[in-house]
Amino acid sequence: MAAFSLTTASAEETSRVGAALGALLRDGDVVTLVGELGAGKTQFSQGIGRGLGLACDIPSPTFNIVFEYGDGRIMLYHFDLYRLEHADELEDIDFFALVDASTPGASLIEWADRFPDELPDDRLEVSLFYGEAKDDMAMVSAYETDRAARRISACATGPRSQELLSQWRGCLDAAS
Repeated sequence: MAAFSLTTASAEETSRVGAALGALLRDGDVVTLVGELGAGKTQFSQGIGRGLGLACDIPSPTFNIVFEYGDGRIMLYHFDLYRLEHADELEDIDFFALVDASTPGASLIEWADRFPDELPDDRLEVSLFYGEAKDDMAMVSAYETDRAARRISACATGPRSQELLSQWRGCLDAAS
């Protein structure tokens, strides 16, 4: 399983990292996001939208479970699973059809850890944490560090997501 992590120093940098990923997305891609409230998922998502060429900023979808954006390079389905309580509610929002690899567009799923057994096998898992890694085993709490710093970890779970992760990492390495 391919993986990497990096630290950003600001909301703008977190967004730029997301934009680099958004520029690489293609039909059938699934990106999952996990992290505490305020960990930077919205900034990262907004970056993905910019990378896709969306005309509008992506708001936090907390009050809407799914947004569809069709004005970018490809369609984007942006899910927020925070308010769902049961996996069977995913059927009500056409989740399985929209995240299917044969559906045109890419899917971005926030709070994906709520229903891990329902996620596609091939996905890029992105986790956001407050602060920098204190060591390999622990994260600095939000109260012990600059609240703008974010640790972003990514893990690929299948062949397409491994390809996407490799391309994304290459773009980020070239930019630094």
